[in-house]
Order: sequence, then C-alpha cells, then structure tokens
Amino acid sequence: MSLFLLTLFGCQNQEKKGDTKAIKPNIIYVYVDQMSANMMSCAGNTYLKTPAIDYIANNGIRFTRAYTTNPVCSPARVSLMTGRFSGYFKDDKGHEVRENRGSMAIPEVSQEVKNTTIASYLKKANYELYFGGKEHLPESLTPKALGFNKFSDNERGELVNKAADIIKAKHENPYFMVVSLINPHDICYLALRKKATSKNDAILLKRAKVELATLDNAMEIPEGVSKEDFYKNYCPPLPENYEPQIDEPKAVKSLIDNRPFRKNAREHFSDNDWKHHRYAYHRLVEVLDKEVQVLLDAIKKSGQEENTLVMFSSDHGEMSASHRMEHKSTLYEESANIPFMAMWKGHIPEGQVNTTSLVSNGIDLLPTVCDYANINGVADSRGKSLKPLFEGKQIPWRETLGVESEIGKMVVEKNGLKYMRYDVEGIEEQLLDLKRDPFETKHFTNDPAMKSNFERLQSIYNTEWFSQ
Repeated sequence: MSLFLLTLFGCQNQEKKGDTKAIKPNIIYVYVDQMSANMMSCAGNTYLKTPAIDYIANNGIRFTRAYTTNPVCSPARVSLMTGRFSGYFKDDKGHEVRENRGSMAIPEVSQEVKNTTIASYLKKANYELYFGGKEHLPESLTPKALGFNKFSDNERGELVNKAADIIKAKHENPYFMVVSLINPHDICYLALRKKATSKNDAILLKRAKVELATLDNAMEIPEGVSKEDFYKNYCPPLPENYEPQIDEPKAVKSLIDNRPFRKNAREHFSDNDWKHHRYAYHRLVEVLDKEVQVLLDAIKKSGQEENTLVMFSSDHGEMSASHRMEHKSTLYEESANIPFMAMWKGHIPEGQVNTTSLVSNGIDLLPTVCDYANINGVADSRGKSLKPLFEGKQIPWRETLGVESEIGKMVVEKNGLKYMRYDVEGIEEQLLDLKRDPFETKHFTNDPAMKSNFERLQSIYNTEWFSQ
C-alpha cells in the first residue's frame, strides 16, 4: 500500500512538472499611445529604427491585422481594464460611450463589471498587480480603484526606470505589470499649437512643457542639412493616400471641422509641413523604443526572460498625413490598425508574423492574460484567448471583427472588406476593400458586383457586433 501511494505520488509530481499549463509567467504589457501598426522597422518601415520593439517581434509573434476597440485614448483604455467595448458603458447622461469626454464621465460601474475586470481575475490567480504611466480613465476604473499598485504617474523615462526596479526585484508570486507609455502621442501638439483657439487648448499647451520640448527635439533638422535636402531626403514621403478619400463621409469632415487645429492642418499645411510632421512622428517612436529597451534590459538582468511573457500594443494609431489628417478617432487603417506582438522565450515560437488573424487588443487581452494565469476569464464573450495563436497553432478563428469610434462603427472581415456605418451626420454606409484599395482612397458601396458583400457584412454588423 505504501509503495503504491509512493508510486502514485511520484507520477502525480511528474505530471505536474511536465504540465506547461501549470507555469504562471510574469506578464508585462507595454501599452503605448498613438502608434500605428506600420511604425516599426520590423514592419518594413525604413524611415525609423526600432531595435527594442523589433526584438519583441523577432523573438515571438507579430500580428499585422490587430485593431483597437476604439481609436481614441480613454475608450481604448476602458477596454484594456474591462475587456469590453467602451460602447457597453453609458456616460452620466445615459449616452453610449464612444469618445474621450463621455468615457471619462462613466459613473460607478456595476458589480458584474467589477468582478470581471482584468485586475479582478488576476487577483484570483494570485498575481501581484502593477500599473505605471498614463491612465486617462474614469474614477471607477482607475488602476487604484481596481486594485493595482500604481508605482509611477510619470509616462516616460522615470516610468521605465521604476518599472525596471520592480522587474529586477524578487517576487514571491508572479506579477502582471502594465507600463503605459505616452509616446509617440507628443505628435498631437504639432498641429494644436499652430491653431489653439479654445480655452481648453490654451490650458493643454500651458501644461505641456515636457511634451513640447520632446516634440521640438523630434522636429530638429539634423545639423549641417539644408531645408531642401531635409524635405527631399530625410523626411518620409507623403503617403499614397495623401488626398481625402473620394466621396469622403460627412462624418469625417465633421470630425475635422469640430476642432479648428485639425481643420487648419488639412486646409493650410503645405506638403513640407506634412513631411515634417511625419518626420517628427517617426522620431518620437524612436524615443519610445529607447524606453522599451530599458524594460528589456531589466528583464534580462533579472534572469527572468524565460519566465516572462511580454506583450506590446498601442491604444490607437495616428493619421500622419493620410487623407490630409493628423490625430486619430477615425476608422481608417492608420488610426484603427495597431501593433500587437508577444514574446515568451521558450514558449512562443520566434519569428512569427501572423497576417490573417483578426485580433482585438481591447477584448482579446483579458482572456489571453487569464489563459496564461490558468484562470478562465470572460468579459465580452466575443473576446478570445490569443495563446493558441501565440503558440503557432492552426485553430478556427473569427472571420470578422468590430471596431467603434466617436463618428461610427465598422466590421472588418478577414478577406480585407470593411463595412462602415457612420452616424453623426445621419447614417452613412460604406464598403471598403483593402485588397483592391489598401490605402482606402475610395469606396465600393455602389458597385453592383459588391452588393452581396455589402448586404452580408451589413447583416453581420447588426447581428454579431453592434445590434441595437
């Protein structure tokens, strides 16, 4: 009997030791602000160098078809914390939350939401929780309110240095850390300071001393380079979709016209102004990359690289002269398509580039993190764990994905079709095709050959993603 128990106990121990699912890694989520999916040298962009970000991609997996739930700061961050679309929530006036002002006015959330946040689940899995950097969240969903240890309010170098100290420290339990970095968001101030017309704009600029100094550094023309040479040979060229979309929706025009600095940029920026804007944007991504390197160095120095899952993504992108626009909030690819990558040495096969799977960093992050923490986490039931994709497994995956914005919503399809429904200047519907027109210069809404696709995606929009 004793021999039987001893043998059984030994077998059980062996099974547990060999069960990779029992391993709970440290998880670091590097969450940046206003970075489009193509703003990395590993994505083929030759106008910048991002060795730190490339390291994560090259040692794991990079998704090219990752989208935010909503391409503006606060709504995207609500999704980070809750695993839900921001439109799930109502502001203090009962309106669906789809823009910054409404998102910041979300009142006390329900007990159901509190019990299903990313923090709630990870606390049940005995994870230490750390959050540093930008929040931009309503009071009921701040890191402190949800149980994170808020270790830094800084959003730049000081933040990554403090994060590095935590990474190198000894931990009794695995930890989940969000490092919420601000750049390349400083690009926002370029157009704003050229046409700051409101009291709120003036307040923003007065408070933005560090932001403006960082932007000024990013805009500096290299020493010894003439302006002619700079604009010709140093700046990224104007994008292929530099002009407004043919038959541009009224909703997009409304978005631009509602903020004078956006309207001024579209109507009065010269070609060289836009080139300089793009140059500065690329330099700000390089500022960010140096901060990411501090985190990677700390992970290596801690000796925990093979026990740490690192994920990298952004809350939204930046238009960067596409359609003569800057800022975000649109459903165009530059604004909604974001970087998403993951690295865990020895567990995620390196060098993967997934060009087909539709991924949402807003609704998929929570179930993914919970999967690695060995706990079942569900917020929005349409969110999916990315762990099988990280591991390179061939599994059935979603065919479509929903995205919200302050001017409308859309459904993106795996084959490259996009059904858009704008709703701020009346209902405007569009069908785009990223295969036929990857730069979204026109739409195919009235093409007779696309009628069945239009109706099919219209139905999917209503029944699977945004039923009213």
